[in-house]
Amino acid sequence: MNKKFDLAIAWNWEYDRDFIERIEYLAQQHNLSTYIIHPGNIHNVTDLVKGNKLFFRVFFDRASDIDDDFEPFAKFSMQSEINRHPYHRITVINPYDMMYRAADKATMHLEFLTHNIEVPYTIIISPFRHEPAPQLTDEQLSVIGKPFIIKPANTTGGGIGVVLDAQSLKDVLEARQHYEDDKYLLQELIKPVYHGERKAWFRVFYAFGRVIPCWWDDITHIYEPVTPGDEREYNLHELRSIVKKIYKVCRLHFFSTEIATTKNHRFVVVDYVNEMCDMRFKSVTPDGVPDESVDEIVHAMIDFVKKEKNRILPGLPGRL
Repeated sequence: MNKKFDLAIAWNWEYDRDFIERIEYLAQQHNLSTYIIHPGNIHNVTDLVKGNKLFFRVFFDRASDIDDDFEPFAKFSMQSEINRHPYHRITVINPYDMMYRAADKATMHLEFLTHNIEVPYTIIISPFRHEPAPQLTDEQLSVIGKPFIIKPANTTGGGIGVVLDAQSLKDVLEARQHYEDDKYLLQELIKPVYHGERKAWFRVFYAFGRVIPCWWDDITHIYEPVTPGDEREYNLHELRSIVKKIYKVCRLHFFSTEIATTKNHRFVVVDYVNEMCDMRFKSVTPDGVPDESVDEIVHAMIDFVKKEKNRILPGLPGRL
């Protein structure tokens, strides 16, 4: 039995199947071995890896964010570089602690400001459990404008807990009781311009050094690829430089972000770091990611795994 694999993938969401199968197929085309970790084997795999009986070069985590059973292995893999013999080191795509940090919108908001990344005007308020009655007035809210957006800092996967048309302090007080332990962001509503008939709202993927921009409608969630012609015609090159700045802040190998273009050609990051991207194919579901964009992401991942496989560590003979 093979005890060492080039790429391990943990997943437990049924709609990830096509994405995972595409990764496996392309990995095999490049002579890379894969190992699938699922709810039925996660405990056994954790024991085998901890016992040095099973080894992975690269680990891609698509499960620990929604299933606590995967969390121990995710955390162990994150520590493997310093805890284990270099030959057994696991390179983790989006390490657990970095994903946790990137998911906190309050933290990312402050980091983006520090790194001169333009974001909506925002007020951050403490969790309801810590401060049931925040020192906030309607006059202070007027700076944001109406309507404004209310979103929890850590509980917004798929728009969970987000209020898009808030009007008053009363709306804030009601909304923040839904997730009492979470900070909340109150943000101005960004109104994008239109390029032809398309709203200048983009979801841009960062994948292992590549930037892959897509048109994206925040209401319908429909994607279209941004073509080289689009970039030239509408002067969208700044999308790439912004996403590279975001990478320097979050340091994730793979993520997406939302950026809108407003009047005067301002590029505003309206949703900061999506650390667990929905990778359903557009050919399968209407609001899925364009198939060609998914393919570019997967090819970037395969190139990353190949580099890890061939990487030579200082002081060690040959490849890992």
